[in-house]
Amino acid sequence: MNCKLRAIALLCCLGASAGVLAAPPADLIDRYTAEARAADPAFAGFSAARGETLHRTRYGLGKPDTPACTSCHGDDVRAPGKTRTGKAIEPMALSVVATRYSDPAKVEKWFKRNCTEVLGRECTPREKGDWLAWMTRQ
Repeated sequence: MNCKLRAIALLCCLGASAGVLAAPPADLIDRYTAEARAADPAFAGFSAARGETLHRTRYGLGKPDTPACTSCHGDDVRAPGKTRTGKAIEPMALSVVATRYSDPAKVEKWFKRNCTEVLGRECTPREKGDWLAWMTRQ
């Protein structure tokens, strides 16, 4: 009987740990939802389809050698990418790198840098939320 209780406690801890790992992307989505609503009261939610479009579209508005997110991150977000200098980039898909979006400051740093390089401007909260909504489904 004691073994059964220990097994149940272990499973509960594992379930709680999984919830902790899942929290940061959810926290980011909540943050971007609040920011998007503040910018547009008619905001109706994020779209993974818009996020995928953001990732795959060639803009050519930022740096000439990075016209799209796929320039460095590739078409398959489950596979590693590569910077223009040849440095490896871990896969973007949450299913491949579970801790990918666990540090909100790091996520913001990369959104700022990458959006500026690709779009020639910072991403809006809706764009960040759309992209993250798509990425968390990958």
